[in-house]
Amino acid sequence: MEARTPVTALPSKLRARKFREATIGGLLGTAAAVALFAMLGILVVLGMESLTFFKEVSFWSFIFGTTWEPLLDPKHFGVLPLVAGTFLIVIGAAALALPFGLLCAVYLAEYASVRTRDIIKPVLEVLSGIPTVVYGYFALVTVTPALKVILPQTEVFNAAAGAIVVAIMILPI
Repeated sequence: MEARTPVTALPSKLRARKFREATIGGLLGTAAAVALFAMLGILVVLGMESLTFFKEVSFWSFIFGTTWEPLLDPKHFGVLPLVAGTFLIVIGAAALALPFGLLCAVYLAEYASVRTRDIIKPVLEVLSGIPTVVYGYFALVTVTPALKVILPQTEVFNAAAGAIVVAIMILPI
């Protein structure tokens, strides 16, 4: 015969459970409210700083300007070169990562032995956990000097190193 819980003990267990659930719900609600207020604070600060910036710089010269020189006098804040450089790196990274990633996926799924797959798959997954700052440092310290050996006219900040490193970064995806 199985032991039964006495009827008098049941309500106190239910009350304790409801209290724990209410406490956890309150903590989660507080965390959500803090996150919401933090986000609203960030939006307000960004909005105020943007208004201050656009009082000094024309919106159209910011969007369509072709020079980005915020440290030199006279200052120029044209964002078009930054957008164009970003697209150049995205296209270069996609051109490198898509075929190489597809080849890796087909190899791992169809041809690799279990042992090889067990080694390569975690290595690819670790790549997705590396912070982007580390990738940028790697591009400056390792990839750019390697490119200078191949192409001596390569500058320190270049799209080729950025495309190569972003391709490595998106390879697991």
